[in-house]
Amino acid sequence: MLQIKQEGLAFELGDDWTQKRVSLLEQKEVIEQDILDQIARILKVPSDAIKNFDEEQAINIISNTFHDTNGLVNYNPTFNINPIDKWIEALEENKKLYERLLQAEQEKNQLLQRLLDGKS
Repeated sequence: MLQIKQEGLAFELGDDWTQKRVSLLEQKEVIEQDILDQIARILKVPSDAIKNFDEEQAINIISNTFHDTNGLVNYNPTFNINPIDKWIEALEENKKLYERLLQAEQEKNQLLQRLLDGKS
């Protein structure tokens, strides 16, 4: 469900782990608590969520969240992006870029002035 491959989980678990070992772990009925805790930390979920995972409940949640209507998925995400904040961020970034450009030009002019002073 989290789109994490066995190879990735094995890598996160450490050198002793391989994809095959993770596959065997997935087939176990009972997993040792320390390994379960380590996996939960990697997956960023509570270990109880893994212990009490119910595939039927997960499917019910998904099916109640997404309703197929004539081939269209009813999915209405809410994005909390304030365009004014983004505009202000862009202005601030432009200001910083302009200040760096101005500083570089000033340094270039000072260098040229020193070169001219040295030739006179």
